[in-house]
Amino acid sequence: MNSLNALLKNNTRHFLAHIKSYASQPAQYETLAVSVPKKNVYHVELNRPQKLNTLNQCMWSDLKKCFNTLHNDSDCRVVVISGQGKLFTAGIDLQSLVEYFSAANEIEDIGRRGRFLYKFIKDTQECITAVEECMKPVLAVVHGACLGAGVDLITAADIRYCTEDAWFQVKEVDVGLAADVGTLQRLPKVIGSASVVRELCYSARKVDAKEALDIGLVGKMLSDKQSAIDHALSMAELIASKSPVAVQATKQNILYSQDKTPREGLEHIALLNMLNHQSEDLSKSAIAAASRSGTPEFENY
Repeated sequence: MNSLNALLKNNTRHFLAHIKSYASQPAQYETLAVSVPKKNVYHVELNRPQKLNTLNQCMWSDLKKCFNTLHNDSDCRVVVISGQGKLFTAGIDLQSLVEYFSAANEIEDIGRRGRFLYKFIKDTQECITAVEECMKPVLAVVHGACLGAGVDLITAADIRYCTEDAWFQVKEVDVGLAADVGTLQRLPKVIGSASVVRELCYSARKVDAKEALDIGLVGKMLSDKQSAIDHALSMAELIASKSPVAVQATKQNILYSQDKTPREGLEHIALLNMLNHQSEDLSKSAIAAASRSGTPEFENY
């Protein structure tokens, strides 16, 4: 029996080591560049600079796959998302949108055509929701323009920074659409003013970096892209140094509580913490505080 237990323990150790090694290698995507610039901090860059980082069908799919992967990757504790090239994103790729609508118009039956379009909308919604529901905090860095689907994307992030030259636009009404991938649902909660949200969404007017800071769309404005990336990575590193059990439970409860009563939110965190209070992270933190030995090292979660 002892030899069997030893064999099982040894095999388990090798299996976990294999999984850890596999997970520690950033996945490769056609439209995203993923790197690990700091310990437990993953940097996801929109990587279609020649197309102004517009979101085509491949990028929608890559975003969903990427953030679902990072959600389950224990080596990842924080994610920074930014855009390569001269701007963050010019929004949805209109050519791919035209092609999709052309395919829909080939379907003669109106009911089936509607189902086809419904599935397309729901699929793109899930790609942005994957960013919001990723258990790891997501910090967005905007430089240059952030249009249309870009606003959907950043409002699904936890924290937003921008450069002085950044500008934002809820662009959909200018192309004959109502925003349907998250802006109308998340932007009111981000900036907290229904009046401002409706003005921006009805008019499609541009919002410069200073106004974005004033209305709470971003939390900080930096001088240029490199300064903004450096600031985001430093904040991400600080967050990553905290207990992942505590940080991820905090994000879970904030998301849950957004559309719940205080009592429901309190019940949710009580259920989470009846387990989390038993984590070794709590005792590690208490010992470090008592001994003034600095931030302890936490295991991945």
